[in-house]
Order: sequence, then structure tokens, then C-alpha cells
Amino acid sequence: MTDFRSLGLADPLLDALQRAGYTVPTPIQAQAIPPILAGRDVQGIAQTGTGKTAAFALPILHRLLANPKVANPHTCRALILSPTRELASQICDAVRIYARRTKLHVATMYGGVPKPPQSKHAAAGIDILVATPGRLLDHMSGGTISLDETEILVLDEADHMLNLGFFEDVEDIVSQVPHMRQTLLFSATMPPEIDALARRMLHNPLHLAASPEATTADRIEQRVIFVEAGAKRATLIELLKRGRMTRTLVFTRTKQSADEVVEALDKAGIRAASIHGDKSQPQRDRTLASFRKGGFPVLVATDVAARGIDLDGLTHVVNFDLPEVPQAYVHRVGRTARAGAAGIAITLCAAPERPLLRAIEKLLGTRLRVYEVRSAA
Repeated sequence: MTDFRSLGLADPLLDALQRAGYTVPTPIQAQAIPPILAGRDVQGIAQTGTGKTAAFALPILHRLLANPKVANPHTCRALILSPTRELASQICDAVRIYARRTKLHVATMYGGVPKPPQSKHAAAGIDILVATPGRLLDHMSGGTISLDETEILVLDEADHMLNLGFFEDVEDIVSQVPHMRQTLLFSATMPPEIDALARRMLHNPLHLAASPEATTADRIEQRVIFVEAGAKRATLIELLKRGRMTRTLVFTRTKQSADEVVEALDKAGIRAASIHGDKSQPQRDRTLASFRKGGFPVLVATDVAARGIDLDGLTHVVNFDLPEVPQAYVHRVGRTARAGAAGIAITLCAAPERPLLRAIEKLLGTRLRVYEVRSAA
């Protein structure tokens, strides 16, 4: 069986992995680390929860350690682009864990927090920068950061950046990174637009797939309940009151709907909180921290959280509203059944949403099992 030491990683990284309790690489890590160490471009399909962050972060750290030099002021040696600030923060936390036995400087740039501390990090020079496209462009236009000396570029969750409308920003950023670079692109799905972007950006890439495209984890039991639109809140309350949904993530389509669902749950005596784009970053951080600690059993979110939060022990994901983009369904339900656990995904589908359901089933290549309310949880 492959272990991290057999992959040829530097001793400080192996020590950090051992301290963190990681011994055996996941399939995507075993596939991706050797070619990235060798300097190859990689185009990978990897769903959330597969260990993708370590798959690119560990070999990037190794390559920077193998070519030791101080990053010049207002530059970064490696850039990791992320679609959301939650995911950027999550990636940065993971990279810092792996880099704890090194002197490499890891920093973030994303919205919702003050810019001056980010500018201060850039002024000192950054080895690995994790950024969202919008905030990064703000810093670039203000002269805070330049990509002229960036050696490695990573696009993580590329399909989500497409869904969120960041493609023009991404292409603007990529155009300012040196042509002679290593480029890594990871995506849970590979729609034609992403594949076309990869062909433009990557040079003779190695194609990897940790799991079949557009599938969901085998351990996720997927259910659909057909319900009148006006009865969705009552249905959700009934499901939650049965007591078997101990840690639940509920997805709504809009910020207003998220807050309205929380209000309805509170009135029903079910503790819940919401997280969405109108919340400040400190508010979102406090809410997530409380949910992780078991402060309340239900978190209601818009798709801004579908890729950006890493939550262990989720028993259920509920699609209160179906997503407009079918690929988003894969990312939503992928929040459960992580780290070898099982999970249940429940979709509440009203009559006007039937076309969205058909699009999801077409993407998955299967029909979701229909449940009556009394059999849903």
C-alpha cells in the first residue's frame, strides 16, 4: 500500500502529516502528487471530500522547498484560486498545517474582511497565496500584488467558478501569470466550458479522475419528496422533529429564503442559523464555529457555502430549493458522507421545479428515489 513517504515528499511535510494523523494518501493524492512533483500540468476531476487540497498543496510545498528563495515584495510564488472565501480560508488552513515545519509564508486574499492586513502580507512577499478572483483583482489593480513571478497556478473548484460567473475574472488573472508556469486545474465536474479553459491554460496535462464525473458518493442515500411549494417549511419541520437528523445542512436558493427558513424553524422550537453572502465574514466564521461545536443542529445556507465549508459528521443535506445549475446538486449533497461516513440527501421538489429535477437526474444518469413524507427520514 502506498504511503506518503513512498511518494518522495520532503521530511518537514512528512513530519507535519504524521503529526496531523495522516498516513495513507487518498486515491487522488496518490495519483496527483507524483506528476505534480515532476512539474507536470494536471487536469483532475475530484469531488469534494476526496482529499484534493492535499493532492496539490503537498507537492507545491515540496517544490518550493526544493527551490528555496525569498519571494520578492508584492509577489507570490504560487497562486491558488478559489471560488468562495470560505473555501479559500479552508484551503489556507490546510496548507498552513502541512507547512508548519517550514518557513514558507502562506496568506489569503478574499472579500468580506479588511484589505490592509492582506496588503501587509503581500508587501512582505508570499510563497503561497490563496485568493478569490474578485478580491485578488482588487489588489492587483491597486498595485498590492503582482503575478509576474508566479511559478505555480492552481484553479480549484473550476466548475463552481464558472457557475458563479467568475470566468472573465479568472481569464484576466491567468493572462497576467507568466506563460512558463506549472498549472493545475481541479473540478468536481468537467463541463465543456471548463474543458475548453483547460485546453487553453494547460500544457500537455495529465488527466486524472478520483471518481466518475458528475456522480455522488456511494454512501449517500438520495431521496426526493414531492411537495407543494407552500408546504416546504412544514415538511422540513416535520422531518427535523423526528429526531434522527442530528446535524443537518439545508440549502436554499436565495439569502432571503435562508433567513425565512431559520425564522420558521425557530418558531417551531428548532435551533438554526443561516450563512450567506449578506453575512459579514466574522459573522459567518462564528456561525460555522458554533455549528461545528454542536451549538445548534441545523445550518441553512445558500450555494455560497456549497464548496466553501468543511463539516464533519453531517448526517443530512436537505435541498429546500433545487439549484438552478444541476452540477450544484453534486456539490451540495457532497457535504455529507465524508471521511468514510454515510449520509442522506433529501430534496424537496415542488411542481415548478420538476424540470430542474430532471436536469439533475440526467446529469447523474439515474432517477432519485421518491419518498412520501412519512418515509423520508
